[in-house]
Amino acid sequence: MSLDHDLVLVVDFGAQYAQLIARRVREAKVYSEIVPHTMPLGEMLAKEPKAIILSGGPSSVYEPGAPQLDPQIVDADVPVFGICYGFMAMAQALGGQVARTGQREYGRTRVNVLDRGTLLQGLPEELVSWMSHGDEVVAAPEGFRVNAKSPRATVAAFEDTGRRLAGVQWHPEVLHSEHGQQILERFLVDIAGCRQTWTSVNIVDEQVEKIRAEVGDARVICGLSGGVDSAVAAALVQRAIGDQLTCVFVDHGLLREGEAEQVEQDFVAATGVDLKVVDAADRFLGHLAGVSDPEEKRKIIGREFIRVFEQAEREVVEAAPEGQPVRFLVQGTLYPDVVESGGGEGAANIKSHHNVGGLPEDLEFGLIEPLRTLFKDEVREVGRQLGLPPGIVNRHPFPGPGLAIRIVGAVDADRLRILRAADAIVREETTAAGLDAEIWQFPVVLLADVRSVGVQGDGRTYGHPIVLRPVTSEDAMTADWGRLPYDVLEQISTRITNEVDEVNRVVLDVTSKPPGTIEWE
Repeated sequence: MSLDHDLVLVVDFGAQYAQLIARRVREAKVYSEIVPHTMPLGEMLAKEPKAIILSGGPSSVYEPGAPQLDPQIVDADVPVFGICYGFMAMAQALGGQVARTGQREYGRTRVNVLDRGTLLQGLPEELVSWMSHGDEVVAAPEGFRVNAKSPRATVAAFEDTGRRLAGVQWHPEVLHSEHGQQILERFLVDIAGCRQTWTSVNIVDEQVEKIRAEVGDARVICGLSGGVDSAVAAALVQRAIGDQLTCVFVDHGLLREGEAEQVEQDFVAATGVDLKVVDAADRFLGHLAGVSDPEEKRKIIGREFIRVFEQAEREVVEAAPEGQPVRFLVQGTLYPDVVESGGGEGAANIKSHHNVGGLPEDLEFGLIEPLRTLFKDEVREVGRQLGLPPGIVNRHPFPGPGLAIRIVGAVDADRLRILRAADAIVREETTAAGLDAEIWQFPVVLLADVRSVGVQGDGRTYGHPIVLRPVTSEDAMTADWGRLPYDVLEQISTRITNEVDEVNRVVLDVTSKPPGTIEWE
């Protein structure tokens, strides 16, 4: 990190939202890093943080082995802000009282402001907040003023501006919490005194410097899928090392209609990168034959993806006059991939991502993952800084395993044909309706092992259902289902059932995340 920027450490107590907190800090133009709660306080302080934020977590402060806060943190003269579990751990460590009341608060909760102080300055007397707790702080530590309460939290916010300590029971980092960003900035700027100097330009500059130092004179290979993640990762690495990079586009046969052509036309035209195209459709489909388990699909795809790369590397080396070996593999891994694969200490393994949990142990490459700590919107901004065209930067997220995880059941060429046709119709209609910018992601799912009775052409049919899963989101960690206009949904359904012979029913998934995930598998 540049000395021109202040550092905020986010202490991760196993929260699914730890990276979201870090992202909100960066939105406030303050640089942030995540550290595990097991890091000794001395190591944290050695990083010279301007402030420390304690994340939420799945534990109760009363559970055996629950993460504890070192009470000496208040003697370190570093501002501290506690959120949810971090708020209760902070209260307990500093002499406050935390009780098991059995009174839970989950989801949207109204908070009453008692004393605005510095933290809640300028806010209304009642706030809608996002809560997730079973215990509660019933008495603030000595020297703290109580800022707010909720129906089931006697102390919902407190501050001690003299020692530059504060916290809230709710999650200000979540979009559903009113004025959440403003509350975080009150702490960061008004209480902690952080300078707001961090921008996406710094991300590009730091990553370019880091990549150059790590790679040296070695050659690098990058898997290019055509999606925004791999495209930005490749462009960032190319900015750093130029023609030392060769991009490999693996057509694994699991892409949507026209995507292979889009990669060659759009990305190569925009960057001029050296691109090697590998047609591996038969190989992937052969290994996926008869496999229905989604985790097994992901691991197969991850394994074969690397094996194809190993072959491509040999071909790249043989074609290189100097015979310089390829030592690194670039991947467009994002933090949501990491945290959902159990990459945060104490975080649950929700699903393995092919480029995180699915990589083989005997991987021959060193990994370069320049986007690993970023969320999608940060990646898009980096892409803009690198000069990538809007068609690439604004593309909807698409999973690395492709359509394999949008077929519930085994994958084969016929099922892929059905899904491609339905997906193409959905994309055409949403684009025609001008809805692309309003939708974060739009999985179209084929329930391959389900049959539905229908009537088409005065005859009985027994076809497959197609599931529409439009979602709106800001960060992929939480999401809501997209409220598409009824006439657009009607047009999509009519076209799919008329034009895709094997489909006789179209259904809409109206589940938020949580409890569901964005993808079905």
